[in-house]
Amino acid sequence: MQKLFLFFVLLCCIFTNTFSQDCNLTFKGKVIDFHDKTPIIGASIGILNLKTFTTSNFDGKFEIKNLCKGQLILEIKHISCETKQLTIDLDRNIFKEIFLEHHLEELNEVVVKTNTKEAQTSIEKSIKKDVISQYSDKSLGDALNTISGVSSLNTGNSIVKPMIHGLHSSRLLIINNNVRMFDQEWGDEHAPNIDINSSSRIDVIKGANTLQYGSDAIGGLILLKPEKYTVKDSLFGSSLVSLNSNGLGGNVNSEIVKTYKSGYYTKIQMNYRRFGDFNSPNYNLTNSGINSLNGSVQFGYNSFEKGFDAFYSYVNNEFGILKSSHIGNVNDLVNAINSQQPRIIEDFSYTIDVPKQSIVHHLAKIEAYKRYKGFGKLTLQYDFQINRRKEFDLRRGDLKNTPVIDLRLFTTSLQPNLQIDYFDDLKINTGLLVRYQQNNAVAGTGSSPLIPDFEKFDVGAYVVGNYTLNKTTELSAGFRYDFTDVNARKEYNITDWNETYNYDELFPEFESGPVDGTDIPTNPRFTYNNISASLGLSKKFENDLQLLVNYGLASRVPNPSELFSDGLHHSAARIETGLLTMGKEIANKFVLSLEKNNSDFGFSISPYYKRINGFIQLIPTGITTTIRGAFPVWEYNQINAQIFGVDIDINKKISNNLNYTGSLSLLQGDNLTDDIPLIHMPATNFSNRLSYVNENLNQLTISVTNKTILQQNRFPDYNFFTFNATQQQDIFVNISSTPPTYSLFGLQTSAIFDLFGKEDLQLEFNIENMFNVAYREHLNRLRYFSDDLGRNYNLKIKINY
Repeated sequence: MQKLFLFFVLLCCIFTNTFSQDCNLTFKGKVIDFHDKTPIIGASIGILNLKTFTTSNFDGKFEIKNLCKGQLILEIKHISCETKQLTIDLDRNIFKEIFLEHHLEELNEVVVKTNTKEAQTSIEKSIKKDVISQYSDKSLGDALNTISGVSSLNTGNSIVKPMIHGLHSSRLLIINNNVRMFDQEWGDEHAPNIDINSSSRIDVIKGANTLQYGSDAIGGLILLKPEKYTVKDSLFGSSLVSLNSNGLGGNVNSEIVKTYKSGYYTKIQMNYRRFGDFNSPNYNLTNSGINSLNGSVQFGYNSFEKGFDAFYSYVNNEFGILKSSHIGNVNDLVNAINSQQPRIIEDFSYTIDVPKQSIVHHLAKIEAYKRYKGFGKLTLQYDFQINRRKEFDLRRGDLKNTPVIDLRLFTTSLQPNLQIDYFDDLKINTGLLVRYQQNNAVAGTGSSPLIPDFEKFDVGAYVVGNYTLNKTTELSAGFRYDFTDVNARKEYNITDWNETYNYDELFPEFESGPVDGTDIPTNPRFTYNNISASLGLSKKFENDLQLLVNYGLASRVPNPSELFSDGLHHSAARIETGLLTMGKEIANKFVLSLEKNNSDFGFSISPYYKRINGFIQLIPTGITTTIRGAFPVWEYNQINAQIFGVDIDINKKISNNLNYTGSLSLLQGDNLTDDIPLIHMPATNFSNRLSYVNENLNQLTISVTNKTILQQNRFPDYNFFTFNATQQQDIFVNISSTPPTYSLFGLQTSAIFDLFGKEDLQLEFNIENMFNVAYREHLNRLRYFSDDLGRNYNLKIKINY
């Protein structure tokens, strides 16, 4: 009986202790905007493990009573906010401030956005992932040619250099995953070393919103952006195979992505592209093949408050250059111009012989960011690039396999950036740049380097502000300062130094040693101070209309080629000469755009005007005789210039399944100093696309495309006479006249099929130059020697998994 009594006493103690547990605790809190610390009204606060919910009041505060000691799993939600989960150990009454990100455009998740511009006042056009896939076996320049106002300066069909409003090379900034590309871009036949398959979006900014990336974007800005991934556990990827009839080649591209709920992600991407000799409509283009191997690796951590991104890309390109373009002298050029066919036509081959280019480009970056409550976002980025360019020409003996040009360019930079978003109506973006660059003209080529060894040091600072005046009006303004120091080492011919250019009087401080035979060693050193600025306005009206106004002041220092070029540029088959007297280019840019953003009917009309003082151009000035024969001489000089025109885009939904898009680009470039047209300006061109889309039939798409390039009738006359030793007379060399108008049609079809549930198969069949038109593009440097490409049948097979 005594034991039974003790058992009941113990049991009562246990129950008394259990049910008398303190469940009178209170959890109070306040939900606050991360940026400006203002209260967030109507946020949902849930304790998931207790299935208890409440909402924040007008002051952002909330209160949950009658809680027991223990762990609380909280979930805080609000419209347009990033959902947040917290775990709290409750052992007493507590009060906690909870910060939410309340600015939708800053979310690091894949969400539907109404605006994806760099800035609201920016005048830009974009290429999305599906269009990039269509150009997976082509170049960046080929893809950008689909945008109005964008053209290209080509060397054959493989080397494609983008142009915006007639400007290219050092006047265009190309930003690859937030890293500015440096790959000897000064050369007309030096294409960007970029694999577009590693990007998910390409933006072309034609206006003035470019100060964050540099002061010298006189032509514009090209942004290649990687994809941002949802924060969740997932594994996905894709593989694409492209096959082409013209060149009997194609490419294979594969990528795989692993994301984690913790915010970590990894991406691996590889691309291989191989083509043999391409064909014009009537003959084989001997030695025009491509061999390209590219890859990229990306790893990072993505959360709202902090994160990092590490990226590395490898590009290895080998381009064959049309064998017939290898001329021994000016007489060969005359014969090529007067001939209807290349002087060398051989059977199809995958062999890439001389002349050719071989380029290897490494790019690596690491970027980290941290957000601070009630202030903004601080980002720090370090990156470096190594570019090795080799150009091969026809040589004999021991130098047969030695490049005539061998350049190694190393670039590294450090960029801190601060985005201040404390104010609702004002966003400020400011940052610094420190960059070091070293060019090495690798010895052992057996020829004088076209550009010398040099070191370049850049320091810059910028601030850009975007202010929302009201619901329909936004303003932007920016300022940038850059300091540049260029330090070169070069030997000049003593006659050129003293007599031809009079440098002994202009730059005696550059002489660094005694005359060695016919050469004098020099150490040219230049410093520059650049100021750039921008203003922008965005005004929205009814009926989806928007007016954008941009003004930009841009400054560009001469590039190494413009300063130091001195000799035979073998892949260009010409003598190129720079001048140490080159000064800065100063450009004033005005751009307007009236846009109607509507899927049923939309348009954009974008006139622009650019006045460029000290515009540096490369023009033919005559001929000179070397031990290999007579070659054209092209010299850099400075003039005042203007470029103006208009880009027009239109889209119309004809029916539920039928859509039309079209564009028109008009441009005129003037050499104001000499009162003649500018050299290498794009001709008037227009394009049309009629598309049938059936979402219910495997997303079937059938498009007929057309692009017409009118003859460029405004060109400077740089024709000249040369003596023909065989004919014993002077002969006329017509290098300025342009080819006639041409129009190309194409067909694009695609459909998507489900495979095994989650996977899908996408098939594309395309025809380029459908009617096999023989044409020559006046912006193709090889137009003197052959026609452009003939008809091409293309099949693409893509599997998403």
